[in-house]
Amino acid sequence: MDRPINCLIVDDNKVARILLQQILVKIDGISIMGEFDDPLKAKTYIENNAVDLLFLDIEMPGLTGLELLRMLPKRPLTIFTTGKPTYAVEAFELNVVDYIVKPFSLARVMQAVERAKELLTNENVKIGNEGSSDFVFVKDNKVIRKLNMNDILWIEAKGDYIKLHVPQKSYIVHGSLKAIEDKLPSQKFMRIHRSYTIALDKIDYIEDRIVYVHGEAIPVSESNKDALLKSLQLL
Repeated sequence: MDRPINCLIVDDNKVARILLQQILVKIDGISIMGEFDDPLKAKTYIENNAVDLLFLDIEMPGLTGLELLRMLPKRPLTIFTTGKPTYAVEAFELNVVDYIVKPFSLARVMQAVERAKELLTNENVKIGNEGSSDFVFVKDNKVIRKLNMNDILWIEAKGDYIKLHVPQKSYIVHGSLKAIEDKLPSQKFMRIHRSYTIALDKIDYIEDRIVYVHGEAIPVSESNKDALLKSLQLL
Protein backbone atom coordinates (compact mmCIF):
# COMPACT_ATOMS: atom_id res chain seq x y z
CA MET A 1 0.00 0.00 0.00
CA ASP A 2 1.16 3.53 -0.75
CA ARG A 3 -0.44 4.93 2.38
CA PRO A 4 -0.19 3.91 6.06
CA ILE A 5 -2.38 1.07 7.28
CA ASN A 6 -5.24 2.44 9.39
CA CYS A 7 -5.46 0.38 12.58
CA LEU A 8 -8.03 0.26 15.36
CA ILE A 9 -7.59 -1.37 18.78
CA VAL A 10 -10.59 -2.85 20.60
CA ASP A 11 -9.89 -4.30 24.05
CA ASP A 12 -11.56 -3.80 27.41
CA ASN A 13 -8.15 -4.09 29.15
CA LYS A 14 -6.49 -0.68 29.35
CA VAL A 15 -3.02 -2.09 30.01
CA ALA A 16 -3.27 -4.32 26.94
CA ARG A 17 -4.35 -1.36 24.78
CA ILE A 18 -1.45 0.78 25.97
CA LEU A 19 1.08 -2.00 25.43
CA LEU A 20 -0.20 -2.70 21.93
CA GLN A 21 -0.05 1.00 21.04
CA GLN A 22 3.53 1.20 22.29
CA ILE A 23 4.44 -1.70 20.01
CA LEU A 24 2.55 -0.47 16.95
CA VAL A 25 4.18 3.00 16.97
CA LYS A 26 7.51 1.23 16.44
CA ILE A 27 6.29 -0.44 13.21
CA ASP A 28 6.65 1.48 9.95
CA GLY A 29 3.54 2.06 7.86
CA ILE A 30 1.06 1.88 10.75
CA SER A 31 -1.41 4.62 11.64
CA ILE A 32 -3.42 4.13 14.86
CA MET A 33 -6.90 5.57 14.35
CA GLY A 34 -7.96 5.08 17.95
CA GLU A 35 -8.92 2.60 20.62
CA PHE A 36 -12.14 1.36 22.22
CA ASP A 37 -12.96 -0.56 25.37
CA ASP A 38 -16.62 -0.85 24.35
CA PRO A 39 -17.25 -3.26 21.42
CA LEU A 40 -20.61 -1.67 20.51
CA LYS A 41 -19.04 1.77 20.17
CA ALA A 42 -16.25 0.17 18.15
CA LYS A 43 -18.85 -1.40 15.84
CA THR A 44 -20.38 2.00 15.08
CA TYR A 45 -16.96 3.50 14.43
CA ILE A 46 -15.89 0.67 12.08
CA GLU A 47 -19.12 0.93 10.09
CA ASN A 48 -18.52 4.64 9.50
CA ASN A 49 -14.75 4.78 8.98
CA ALA A 50 -12.19 3.14 6.70
CA VAL A 51 -10.44 0.74 9.06
CA ASP A 52 -7.83 -1.44 7.31
CA LEU A 53 -6.69 -3.53 10.25
CA LEU A 54 -8.50 -4.35 13.47
CA PHE A 55 -6.75 -5.57 16.62
CA LEU A 56 -9.61 -7.23 18.45
CA ASP A 57 -9.81 -8.81 21.89
CA ILE A 58 -12.13 -11.81 22.18
CA GLU A 59 -13.33 -11.86 25.78
CA MET A 60 -15.08 -8.57 26.46
CA PRO A 61 -18.17 -7.80 28.56
CA GLY A 62 -21.47 -7.48 26.73
CA LEU A 63 -20.20 -8.53 23.32
CA THR A 64 -17.29 -10.81 22.48
CA GLY A 65 -14.83 -10.07 19.72
CA LEU A 66 -16.15 -13.07 17.79
CA GLU A 67 -19.72 -11.75 18.01
CA LEU A 68 -18.62 -8.26 17.00
CA LEU A 69 -16.82 -9.53 13.92
CA ARG A 70 -19.84 -11.57 12.81
CA MET A 71 -22.06 -8.49 13.09
CA LEU A 72 -19.95 -6.34 10.78
CA PRO A 73 -21.35 -6.15 7.22
CA LYS A 74 -17.86 -5.38 5.90
CA ARG A 75 -15.00 -6.73 7.97
CA PRO A 76 -11.58 -5.14 8.07
CA LEU A 77 -8.58 -7.45 8.22
CA THR A 78 -8.55 -8.67 11.80
CA ILE A 79 -5.88 -9.82 14.23
CA PHE A 80 -7.35 -11.36 17.36
CA THR A 81 -5.59 -10.50 20.61
CA THR A 82 -6.50 -12.66 23.57
CA GLY A 83 -5.24 -14.08 26.85
CA LYS A 84 -6.46 -17.58 25.96
CA PRO A 85 -5.67 -19.82 22.96
CA THR A 86 -8.94 -21.76 23.27
CA TYR A 87 -10.78 -19.71 20.63
CA ALA A 88 -8.23 -20.26 17.86
CA VAL A 89 -10.27 -22.62 15.67
CA GLU A 90 -13.44 -20.53 15.89
CA ALA A 91 -11.44 -17.37 15.19
CA PHE A 92 -9.81 -18.71 12.04
CA GLU A 93 -13.18 -19.89 10.74
CA LEU A 94 -13.87 -16.16 10.41
CA ASN A 95 -10.80 -15.83 8.16
CA VAL A 96 -8.83 -13.62 10.52
CA VAL A 97 -5.26 -12.70 9.61
CA ASP A 98 -3.69 -13.91 12.82
CA TYR A 99 -4.32 -14.85 16.44
CA ILE A 100 -1.95 -13.46 19.08
CA VAL A 101 -1.94 -14.70 22.65
CA LYS A 102 -1.11 -12.12 25.33
CA PRO A 103 1.34 -10.90 26.55
CA PHE A 104 2.38 -9.26 23.29
CA SER A 105 5.91 -9.05 21.98
CA LEU A 106 7.26 -6.72 19.30
CA ALA A 107 8.41 -9.63 17.14
CA ARG A 108 5.03 -11.41 17.27
CA VAL A 109 3.01 -8.28 16.50
CA MET A 110 5.37 -7.41 13.64
CA GLN A 111 4.88 -10.90 12.20
CA ALA A 112 1.10 -10.48 12.27
CA VAL A 113 1.29 -7.00 10.72
CA GLU A 114 3.49 -8.29 7.90
CA ARG A 115 0.83 -10.89 7.06
CA ALA A 116 -1.77 -8.14 6.95
CA LYS A 117 0.43 -6.00 4.70
CA GLU A 118 0.81 -8.88 2.24
CA LEU A 119 -2.95 -9.37 2.11
CA LEU A 120 -3.66 -5.67 1.69
CA THR A 121 -1.30 -5.47 -1.28
CA ASN A 122 -2.75 -8.58 -2.94
CA GLU A 123 -6.04 -7.65 -4.61
CA ASN A 124 -6.73 -11.26 -5.57
CA VAL A 125 -7.00 -12.45 -1.98
CA LYS A 126 -10.41 -12.24 -0.34
CA ILE A 127 -10.48 -11.95 3.43
CA GLY A 128 -13.46 -12.03 5.72
CA ASN A 129 -15.81 -14.13 3.57
CA GLU A 130 -16.98 -17.24 5.34
CA GLY A 131 -16.88 -20.28 3.10
CA SER A 132 -14.19 -18.78 0.86
CA SER A 133 -12.23 -21.38 -1.07
CA ASP A 134 -9.09 -19.25 -1.27
CA PHE A 135 -7.65 -20.69 1.91
CA VAL A 136 -7.26 -23.82 3.96
CA PHE A 137 -6.22 -23.96 7.59
CA VAL A 138 -3.62 -26.31 9.04
CA LYS A 139 -2.51 -26.92 12.59
CA ASP A 140 1.24 -26.41 12.85
CA ASN A 141 2.26 -27.54 16.34
CA LYS A 142 0.11 -25.28 18.54
CA VAL A 143 -0.56 -22.69 15.85
CA ILE A 144 -3.38 -22.80 13.29
CA ARG A 145 -2.07 -21.33 10.06
CA LYS A 146 -3.90 -20.03 7.03
CA LEU A 147 -2.51 -21.32 3.72
CA ASN A 148 -3.29 -19.73 0.40
CA MET A 149 -4.52 -22.38 -2.04
CA ASN A 150 -2.21 -20.96 -4.68
CA ASP A 151 0.81 -21.74 -2.51
CA ILE A 152 0.15 -25.48 -2.23
CA LEU A 153 2.42 -27.47 -4.56
CA TRP A 154 1.45 -31.04 -3.72
CA ILE A 155 0.02 -33.12 -0.89
CA GLU A 156 1.47 -36.41 0.26
CA ALA A 157 -0.23 -39.15 2.30
CA LYS A 158 1.83 -40.62 5.13
CA GLY A 159 -0.22 -43.16 7.06
CA ASP A 160 -2.64 -41.32 9.33
CA TYR A 161 -1.08 -38.00 8.36
CA ILE A 162 -0.76 -35.85 5.28
CA LYS A 163 2.10 -33.57 4.32
CA LEU A 164 1.27 -30.31 2.55
CA HIS A 165 4.15 -28.93 0.52
CA VAL A 166 4.47 -25.20 -0.12
CA PRO A 167 7.57 -23.34 -1.36
CA GLN A 168 10.45 -23.72 1.12
CA LYS A 169 8.27 -25.46 3.74
CA SER A 170 5.90 -28.32 4.47
CA TYR A 171 3.21 -28.97 7.09
CA ILE A 172 2.30 -32.34 8.57
CA VAL A 173 -1.30 -32.63 9.79
CA HIS A 174 -3.47 -35.47 11.00
CA GLY A 175 -5.99 -36.66 8.43
CA SER A 176 -6.44 -38.43 5.11
CA LEU A 177 -5.75 -37.38 1.54
CA LYS A 178 -9.43 -37.86 0.73
CA ALA A 179 -10.50 -35.54 3.56
CA ILE A 180 -8.37 -32.66 2.38
CA GLU A 181 -9.23 -33.26 -1.29
CA ASP A 182 -12.86 -32.56 -0.40
CA LYS A 183 -11.77 -29.05 0.60
CA LEU A 184 -9.74 -28.37 -2.56
CA PRO A 185 -11.05 -27.11 -5.93
CA SER A 186 -11.13 -30.14 -8.23
CA GLN A 187 -10.22 -28.09 -11.30
CA LYS A 188 -6.90 -27.12 -9.69
CA PHE A 189 -5.81 -30.27 -7.81
CA MET A 190 -5.67 -33.88 -8.99
CA ARG A 191 -4.85 -37.23 -7.39
CA ILE A 192 -2.11 -38.86 -9.49
CA HIS A 193 -1.18 -41.68 -7.11
CA ARG A 194 -2.75 -43.25 -4.05
CA SER A 195 -0.29 -41.21 -1.98
CA TYR A 196 -0.05 -37.96 -3.96
CA THR A 197 -2.30 -35.09 -5.03
CA ILE A 198 -0.72 -32.28 -7.02
CA ALA A 199 -1.56 -28.73 -8.08
CA LEU A 200 -1.88 -28.99 -11.86
CA ASP A 201 -0.62 -25.47 -12.52
CA LYS A 202 2.58 -26.21 -10.57
CA ILE A 203 3.74 -29.00 -12.90
CA ASP A 204 7.19 -28.31 -14.41
CA TYR A 205 7.16 -31.28 -16.80
CA ILE A 206 6.17 -34.94 -17.10
CA GLU A 207 8.55 -37.74 -18.06
CA ASP A 208 7.05 -41.20 -18.49
CA ARG A 209 5.32 -41.86 -15.13
CA ILE A 210 7.10 -39.13 -13.19
CA VAL A 211 5.71 -35.63 -12.66
CA TYR A 212 8.12 -32.89 -11.66
CA VAL A 213 6.61 -30.22 -9.41
CA HIS A 214 8.81 -27.39 -8.18
CA GLY A 215 11.82 -29.54 -9.05
CA GLU A 216 10.63 -32.60 -7.10
CA ALA A 217 9.89 -35.97 -8.74
CA ILE A 218 6.45 -37.39 -7.92
CA PRO A 219 5.25 -40.79 -9.19
CA VAL A 220 2.13 -41.20 -11.31
CA SER A 221 0.22 -44.47 -11.03
CA GLU A 222 -0.61 -46.31 -14.25
CA SER A 223 -4.34 -45.98 -13.51
CA ASN A 224 -4.07 -42.18 -13.14
CA LYS A 225 -1.74 -41.39 -16.03
CA ASP A 226 -4.40 -41.14 -18.76
CA ALA A 227 -6.65 -38.94 -16.62
CA LEU A 228 -3.71 -36.64 -15.87
CA LEU A 229 -2.83 -36.26 -19.54
CA LYS A 230 -6.46 -35.54 -20.45
CA SER A 231 -6.60 -32.77 -17.84
CA LEU A 232 -3.65 -30.94 -19.39
CA GLN A 233 -3.88 -28.52 -22.29
CA LEU A 234 -1.63 -30.44 -24.66
CA LEU A 235 -0.75 -28.76 -27.95
